[in-house]
Amino acid sequence: MPAATATAQDFVPYATAAIDFHRALNIPAGPLVASRAELDSLHAHLVALHGLLDAHTQRTSPLLPAEGDHLKATRTRLWQAAEHLHTAYHSSPRPGSGEVPDAEACRSRRPEGAPELTICRRHQQAARLVRRRTTPADLRSPFTGLVRH
Repeated sequence: MPAATATAQDFVPYATAAIDFHRALNIPAGPLVASRAELDSLHAHLVALHGLLDAHTQRTSPLLPAEGDHLKATRTRLWQAAEHLHTAYHSSPRPGSGEVPDAEACRSRRPEGAPELTICRRHQQAARLVRRRTTPADLRSPFTGLVRH
């Protein structure tokens, strides 16, 4: 079976190092509320990582079903994490006013306008892929660590 070759530079280690560097420099000790900009950036990162894992899952599953199942589970958990980040974004204080949206405003998912709408647009675009590749039961099932192989 063909394995991926290093034909192009692997940028994933650089992305990982950049996140570690960002955390070390920008997250001080003690209590801190994550800003909407930070949550938006993290959401963009998770959605990009989800897309990368989706590509690997689609290519690997026909060749090695056991590995494909593990990649599929990883892809699903990443989407669940992106869902939580999206919700956290809408629950975080608004810039300027510091106002925290009430629970009803968050549940209704009313757009807050640009640039805040960017995270929603990205989330909806990724959700189209998720709906094609994942069943609702997969998205709602609790993680047990068990994969069928």
